[in-house]
Amino acid sequence: MTTTTQASTNAQASEASPPTRVQAFTFGDPEPVLQREILDYIECWMNGRWYEPPVSLDGLAKAFRANPHHTSSIYFKRNVLASLFQPHRLLSREAFGALVLDYLTFGNAYLEKRNALSGRALQLRHALAKYTRRGADMESYFFVRGWRDEHQFEPGSVWHLREPDINQEVYGLPEYLSALQAALLNESATLFRRRYYNNGSHAGFILYVSDNAQSQGDIDAMRQALRESKGVGNFRNLFYYAPGGKTDGIKIIPISEVAAKDEFLNIKGVTRDDVLAAHRIPPQLLGIVPSNAGGFGDVEKAAAVFVRNEITPLQNRLASLNEWLGEEVVQFAPYAAETAAAAGREPAMP
Repeated sequence: MTTTTQASTNAQASEASPPTRVQAFTFGDPEPVLQREILDYIECWMNGRWYEPPVSLDGLAKAFRANPHHTSSIYFKRNVLASLFQPHRLLSREAFGALVLDYLTFGNAYLEKRNALSGRALQLRHALAKYTRRGADMESYFFVRGWRDEHQFEPGSVWHLREPDINQEVYGLPEYLSALQAALLNESATLFRRRYYNNGSHAGFILYVSDNAQSQGDIDAMRQALRESKGVGNFRNLFYYAPGGKTDGIKIIPISEVAAKDEFLNIKGVTRDDVLAAHRIPPQLLGIVPSNAGGFGDVEKAAAVFVRNEITPLQNRLASLNEWLGEEVVQFAPYAAETAAAAGREPAMP
Protein backbone atom coordinates (compact mmCIF):
# COMPACT_ATOMS: atom_id res chain seq x y z
CA MET A 1 0.00 0.00 0.00
CA THR A 2 2.81 2.35 0.89
CA THR A 3 4.74 1.47 -2.25
CA THR A 4 1.68 2.08 -4.44
CA THR A 5 1.00 5.46 -2.82
CA GLN A 6 4.62 6.57 -3.26
CA ALA A 7 4.66 5.54 -6.90
CA SER A 8 1.43 7.46 -7.50
CA THR A 9 2.90 10.56 -5.85
CA ASN A 10 6.05 10.40 -8.01
CA ALA A 11 3.93 10.04 -11.14
CA GLN A 12 1.88 13.10 -10.24
CA ALA A 13 5.07 15.08 -9.55
CA SER A 14 6.47 14.08 -12.92
CA GLU A 15 3.31 15.25 -14.66
CA ALA A 16 3.30 18.56 -12.74
CA SER A 17 6.99 19.35 -13.42
CA PRO A 18 8.00 18.53 -16.98
CA PRO A 19 11.66 17.59 -17.46
CA THR A 20 14.05 20.46 -18.16
CA ARG A 21 15.21 20.53 -21.77
CA VAL A 22 18.60 21.63 -23.01
CA GLN A 23 18.39 25.01 -24.68
CA ALA A 24 20.92 26.57 -27.05
CA PHE A 25 20.84 30.09 -28.42
CA THR A 26 23.15 32.67 -29.91
CA PHE A 27 23.61 36.26 -28.85
CA GLY A 28 25.83 39.23 -29.54
CA ASP A 29 25.24 39.46 -33.28
CA PRO A 30 27.08 42.48 -34.74
CA GLU A 31 24.86 45.50 -35.25
CA PRO A 32 26.37 48.16 -37.53
CA VAL A 33 26.02 51.64 -36.07
CA LEU A 34 27.08 53.43 -39.24
CA GLN A 35 26.12 52.04 -42.62
CA ARG A 36 28.79 52.15 -45.28
CA GLU A 37 26.59 54.36 -47.45
CA ILE A 38 26.00 57.01 -44.80
CA LEU A 39 28.26 59.57 -46.47
CA ASP A 40 26.26 59.16 -49.68
CA TYR A 41 23.25 60.78 -47.98
CA ILE A 42 25.06 63.61 -46.25
CA GLU A 43 23.49 66.99 -46.85
CA CYS A 44 24.07 70.36 -45.27
CA TRP A 45 20.98 71.41 -43.40
CA MET A 46 20.18 75.12 -43.61
CA ASN A 47 18.49 76.93 -40.73
CA GLY A 48 17.47 79.87 -42.90
CA ARG A 49 20.65 81.93 -42.51
CA TRP A 50 23.58 79.50 -42.74
CA TYR A 51 24.34 75.89 -43.56
CA GLU A 52 25.21 73.39 -40.87
CA PRO A 53 28.24 71.13 -41.51
CA PRO A 54 27.54 67.62 -42.87
CA VAL A 55 29.38 66.04 -39.91
CA SER A 56 29.69 67.12 -36.31
CA LEU A 57 32.66 69.44 -35.98
CA ASP A 58 32.47 69.04 -32.23
CA GLY A 59 32.79 65.30 -32.72
CA LEU A 60 35.85 65.75 -34.94
CA ALA A 61 37.37 68.04 -32.31
CA LYS A 62 36.85 65.39 -29.62
CA ALA A 63 38.26 62.65 -31.85
CA PHE A 64 41.37 64.77 -32.50
CA ARG A 65 43.03 63.45 -29.32
CA ALA A 66 41.40 60.02 -29.30
CA ASN A 67 44.45 58.28 -30.74
CA PRO A 68 48.14 59.23 -30.43
CA HIS A 69 48.94 58.34 -34.04
CA HIS A 70 46.02 60.42 -35.33
CA THR A 71 47.03 63.45 -33.28
CA SER A 72 50.73 63.09 -34.02
CA SER A 73 50.14 62.77 -37.76
CA ILE A 74 48.21 66.03 -37.92
CA TYR A 75 50.72 67.87 -35.76
CA PHE A 76 53.60 66.51 -37.82
CA LYS A 77 52.19 67.87 -41.07
CA ARG A 78 51.41 71.18 -39.39
CA ASN A 79 54.93 71.48 -37.99
CA VAL A 80 56.59 70.78 -41.34
CA LEU A 81 54.41 73.33 -43.13
CA ALA A 82 54.91 75.94 -40.41
CA SER A 83 58.68 75.45 -40.45
CA LEU A 84 58.80 76.11 -44.20
CA PHE A 85 56.37 79.03 -44.16
CA GLN A 86 57.86 82.48 -44.60
CA PRO A 87 55.99 84.99 -42.41
CA HIS A 88 54.35 87.97 -44.08
CA ARG A 89 53.23 91.31 -42.70
CA LEU A 90 49.62 90.22 -43.19
CA LEU A 91 49.94 86.63 -41.97
CA SER A 92 52.03 85.60 -38.96
CA ARG A 93 53.52 82.17 -38.46
CA GLU A 94 51.17 81.59 -35.52
CA ALA A 95 48.07 82.38 -37.57
CA PHE A 96 49.34 80.20 -40.40
CA GLY A 97 49.91 77.26 -38.04
CA ALA A 98 46.38 77.58 -36.67
CA LEU A 99 45.05 77.76 -40.23
CA VAL A 100 46.81 74.52 -41.20
CA LEU A 101 45.69 72.77 -38.02
CA ASP A 102 42.05 73.60 -38.76
CA TYR A 103 42.35 72.47 -42.36
CA LEU A 104 43.89 69.12 -41.48
CA THR A 105 41.43 68.48 -38.63
CA PHE A 106 38.12 69.70 -40.06
CA GLY A 107 38.76 69.90 -43.79
CA ASN A 108 37.95 73.63 -43.60
CA ALA A 109 40.06 76.69 -42.84
CA TYR A 110 39.12 80.38 -42.68
CA LEU A 111 40.97 83.68 -42.70
CA GLU A 112 39.33 87.05 -42.10
CA LYS A 113 40.80 90.07 -43.87
CA ARG A 114 40.90 93.18 -41.71
CA ASN A 115 41.15 96.42 -43.69
CA ALA A 116 42.42 99.82 -42.65
CA LEU A 117 40.34 102.98 -43.04
CA SER A 118 41.97 103.50 -46.41
CA GLY A 119 40.65 100.12 -47.61
CA ARG A 120 44.08 98.53 -47.70
CA ALA A 121 44.50 95.05 -46.19
CA LEU A 122 45.83 95.44 -42.67
CA GLN A 123 45.87 91.89 -41.28
CA LEU A 124 44.71 88.34 -41.93
CA ARG A 125 43.18 86.84 -38.80
CA HIS A 126 42.45 83.18 -38.29
CA ALA A 127 38.81 82.24 -37.62
CA LEU A 128 38.18 78.95 -35.81
CA ALA A 129 36.71 76.46 -38.27
CA LYS A 130 34.78 74.72 -35.50
CA TYR A 131 32.49 77.74 -35.09
CA THR A 132 32.47 79.25 -38.60
CA ARG A 133 29.39 78.68 -40.78
CA ARG A 134 28.69 79.44 -44.41
CA GLY A 135 25.70 81.58 -45.27
CA ALA A 136 22.73 80.61 -47.38
CA ASP A 137 23.96 82.77 -50.27
CA MET A 138 27.31 80.90 -50.23
CA GLU A 139 29.13 84.24 -49.95
CA SER A 140 28.49 85.34 -46.38
CA TYR A 141 29.99 83.75 -43.27
CA PHE A 142 28.99 83.62 -39.61
CA PHE A 143 30.89 82.92 -36.42
CA VAL A 144 28.53 80.92 -34.20
CA ARG A 145 29.50 79.80 -30.68
CA GLY A 146 25.94 79.21 -29.51
CA TRP A 147 22.36 79.80 -30.55
CA ARG A 148 22.49 83.32 -29.07
CA ASP A 149 26.17 84.07 -29.70
CA GLU A 150 26.70 84.79 -33.38
CA HIS A 151 28.63 87.27 -35.48
CA GLN A 152 28.39 87.92 -39.20
CA PHE A 153 31.60 88.75 -41.02
CA GLU A 154 31.82 91.63 -43.42
CA PRO A 155 30.88 90.60 -46.97
CA GLY A 156 33.90 89.46 -48.97
CA SER A 157 36.23 89.47 -45.96
CA VAL A 158 36.51 85.70 -45.40
CA TRP A 159 38.71 83.32 -47.35
CA HIS A 160 37.50 79.72 -47.17
CA LEU A 161 39.83 76.81 -47.89
CA ARG A 162 38.03 73.48 -47.99
CA GLU A 163 38.89 69.88 -48.76
CA PRO A 164 36.50 69.04 -51.63
CA ASP A 165 33.76 66.51 -50.94
CA ILE A 166 32.01 64.33 -53.51
CA ASN A 167 28.51 64.80 -52.02
CA GLN A 168 28.22 68.55 -51.39
CA GLU A 169 30.07 71.77 -52.15
CA VAL A 170 29.31 73.85 -49.07
CA TYR A 171 31.90 72.53 -46.61
CA GLY A 172 34.98 70.39 -46.84
CA LEU A 173 35.54 67.06 -45.12
CA PRO A 174 38.87 65.78 -43.77
CA GLU A 175 40.64 62.99 -45.58
CA TYR A 176 40.96 60.72 -42.55
CA LEU A 177 37.22 60.04 -42.07
CA SER A 178 37.62 56.48 -43.37
CA ALA A 179 40.07 55.73 -40.53
CA LEU A 180 38.14 57.49 -37.77
CA GLN A 181 36.55 54.24 -36.60
CA ALA A 182 40.00 52.66 -36.35
CA ALA A 183 41.22 55.57 -34.21
CA LEU A 184 38.20 55.24 -31.91
CA LEU A 185 38.69 51.47 -31.66
CA ASN A 186 42.30 52.07 -30.65
CA GLU A 187 41.11 54.41 -27.93
CA SER A 188 38.46 51.94 -26.76
CA ALA A 189 41.04 49.16 -26.48
CA THR A 190 43.31 51.38 -24.39
CA LEU A 191 40.47 52.50 -22.11
CA PHE A 192 39.29 48.91 -21.64
CA ARG A 193 42.79 47.81 -20.70
CA ARG A 194 43.17 50.73 -18.33
CA ARG A 195 39.88 49.96 -16.59
CA TYR A 196 40.95 46.34 -16.37
CA TYR A 197 44.01 47.30 -14.33
CA ASN A 198 42.37 50.05 -12.30
CA ASN A 199 39.51 47.77 -11.36
CA GLY A 200 41.87 45.33 -9.67
CA SER A 201 39.46 42.44 -10.22
CA HIS A 202 41.71 40.45 -12.51
CA ALA A 203 39.60 37.36 -12.19
CA GLY A 204 39.34 36.12 -15.73
CA PHE A 205 38.34 32.77 -14.23
CA ILE A 206 35.51 30.83 -12.56
CA LEU A 207 36.20 29.52 -9.06
CA TYR A 208 34.35 26.20 -8.91
CA VAL A 209 33.95 24.58 -5.46
CA SER A 210 32.35 21.12 -5.34
CA ASP A 211 33.96 19.62 -2.25
CA ASN A 212 31.45 18.60 0.42
CA ALA A 213 34.10 19.15 3.10
CA GLN A 214 33.68 22.93 2.75
CA SER A 215 31.24 24.55 5.12
CA GLN A 216 29.29 27.74 4.50
CA GLY A 217 31.69 29.59 6.78
CA ASP A 218 34.64 28.44 4.68
CA ILE A 219 32.91 29.62 1.51
CA ASP A 220 32.17 33.03 3.08
CA ALA A 221 35.81 33.34 4.19
CA MET A 222 36.99 32.57 0.64
CA ARG A 223 34.55 35.10 -0.82
CA GLN A 224 35.78 37.79 1.58
CA ALA A 225 39.43 37.06 0.75
CA LEU A 226 38.72 37.41 -2.97
CA ARG A 227 36.91 40.71 -2.43
CA GLU A 228 39.82 42.12 -0.46
CA SER A 229 42.22 41.28 -3.29
CA LYS A 230 40.64 43.98 -5.52
CA GLY A 231 41.82 47.57 -5.94
CA VAL A 232 45.15 48.79 -4.59
CA GLY A 233 47.44 45.97 -3.65
CA ASN A 234 45.93 43.43 -6.01
CA PHE A 235 47.69 40.38 -7.44
CA ARG A 236 47.99 38.98 -3.90
CA ASN A 237 48.50 35.31 -3.19
CA LEU A 238 45.59 33.47 -1.60
CA PHE A 239 46.17 30.71 0.95
CA TYR A 240 43.36 28.22 1.52
CA TYR A 241 43.56 25.21 3.84
CA ALA A 242 40.93 22.51 3.46
CA PRO A 243 41.50 19.47 5.69
CA GLY A 244 40.03 16.33 4.21
CA GLY A 245 39.32 18.05 0.92
CA LYS A 246 39.49 16.33 -2.45
CA THR A 247 42.07 17.03 -5.14
CA ASP A 248 39.53 18.48 -7.56
CA GLY A 249 37.26 19.95 -4.89
CA ILE A 250 38.33 23.48 -5.85
CA LYS A 251 38.95 24.31 -9.51
CA ILE A 252 39.94 27.51 -11.32
CA ILE A 253 38.58 27.69 -14.86
CA PRO A 254 40.28 30.50 -16.90
CA ILE A 255 38.17 32.55 -19.28
CA SER A 256 40.32 33.30 -22.35
CA GLU A 257 42.71 35.58 -20.48
CA VAL A 258 45.67 34.89 -22.76
CA ALA A 259 43.56 35.39 -25.88
CA ALA A 260 42.41 38.76 -24.55
CA LYS A 261 46.00 39.94 -24.15
CA ASP A 262 46.91 38.90 -27.68
CA GLU A 263 43.77 40.53 -29.07
CA PHE A 264 44.66 43.82 -27.39
CA LEU A 265 48.06 43.92 -29.09
CA ASN A 266 46.53 42.99 -32.44
CA ILE A 267 43.89 45.73 -32.19
CA LYS A 268 46.51 48.34 -31.29
CA GLY A 269 48.70 47.33 -34.21
CA VAL A 270 45.99 47.06 -36.86
CA THR A 271 44.28 50.32 -35.93
CA ARG A 272 47.64 52.11 -35.87
CA ASP A 273 48.36 50.95 -39.42
CA ASP A 274 44.91 52.10 -40.58
CA VAL A 275 45.41 55.58 -39.12
CA LEU A 276 48.89 55.95 -40.63
CA ALA A 277 47.56 54.77 -44.00
CA ALA A 278 44.82 57.41 -43.90
CA HIS A 279 47.34 60.16 -43.13
CA ARG A 280 49.92 58.66 -45.51
CA ILE A 281 52.84 59.21 -43.14
CA PRO A 282 55.78 56.76 -43.00
CA PRO A 283 55.96 55.23 -39.51
CA GLN A 284 59.64 56.10 -39.01
CA LEU A 285 58.82 59.81 -39.24
CA LEU A 286 56.52 59.50 -36.22
CA GLY A 287 59.10 57.78 -34.05
CA ILE A 288 57.37 54.38 -34.12
CA VAL A 289 59.68 51.58 -33.03
CA PRO A 290 59.81 48.80 -35.67
CA SER A 291 58.81 45.33 -34.54
CA ASN A 292 61.06 43.57 -37.05
CA ALA A 293 64.85 43.40 -37.18
CA GLY A 294 65.07 45.10 -40.58
CA GLY A 295 63.36 48.31 -39.47
CA PHE A 296 61.43 50.69 -41.72
CA GLY A 297 64.23 51.66 -44.07
CA ASP A 298 66.07 54.92 -44.70
CA VAL A 299 64.31 57.72 -42.82
CA GLU A 300 65.80 60.44 -45.03
CA LYS A 301 64.51 58.87 -48.23
CA ALA A 302 61.12 58.38 -46.62
CA ALA A 303 61.09 62.04 -45.57
CA ALA A 304 61.97 63.22 -49.08
CA VAL A 305 59.17 61.13 -50.65
CA PHE A 306 56.72 62.28 -48.00
CA VAL A 307 57.48 65.95 -48.66
CA ARG A 308 57.13 65.48 -52.40
CA ASN A 309 53.85 63.54 -52.25
CA GLU A 310 52.13 65.15 -49.24
CA ILE A 311 53.65 68.47 -48.19
CA THR A 312 54.03 69.94 -51.68
CA PRO A 313 50.33 69.41 -52.60
CA LEU A 314 49.31 70.98 -49.28
CA GLN A 315 51.54 73.97 -50.02
CA ASN A 316 49.88 74.41 -53.38
CA ARG A 317 46.42 74.40 -51.82
CA LEU A 318 47.42 76.94 -49.18
CA ALA A 319 49.02 79.13 -51.84
CA SER A 320 45.57 79.66 -53.39
CA LEU A 321 45.21 82.45 -50.80
CA ASN A 322 47.52 84.52 -53.01
CA GLU A 323 45.03 84.40 -55.88
CA TRP A 324 42.15 85.47 -53.63
CA LEU A 325 44.12 88.31 -52.04
CA GLY A 326 46.05 89.39 -55.13
CA GLU A 327 49.32 89.42 -53.22
CA GLU A 328 52.07 86.88 -52.53
CA VAL A 329 51.35 86.23 -48.89
CA VAL A 330 51.93 82.47 -48.68
CA GLN A 331 55.47 81.50 -49.60
CA PHE A 332 57.57 78.54 -48.49
CA ALA A 333 61.26 77.93 -48.13
CA PRO A 334 62.72 74.82 -49.79
CA TYR A 335 62.71 71.67 -47.72
CA ALA A 336 66.06 71.23 -45.93
CA ALA A 337 66.62 67.64 -47.07
CA GLU A 338 66.00 68.55 -50.71
CA THR A 339 68.35 71.54 -50.52
CA ALA A 340 71.14 69.51 -48.94
CA ALA A 341 70.79 66.72 -51.47
CA ALA A 342 70.97 69.19 -54.36
CA ALA A 343 74.15 70.68 -52.92
CA GLY A 344 75.74 67.26 -52.48
CA ARG A 345 75.68 67.38 -48.69
CA GLU A 346 74.23 64.92 -46.24
CA PRO A 347 70.46 65.55 -46.04
CA ALA A 348 69.03 66.44 -42.67
CA MET A 349 65.59 66.67 -41.18
CA PRO A 350 64.18 70.16 -40.54
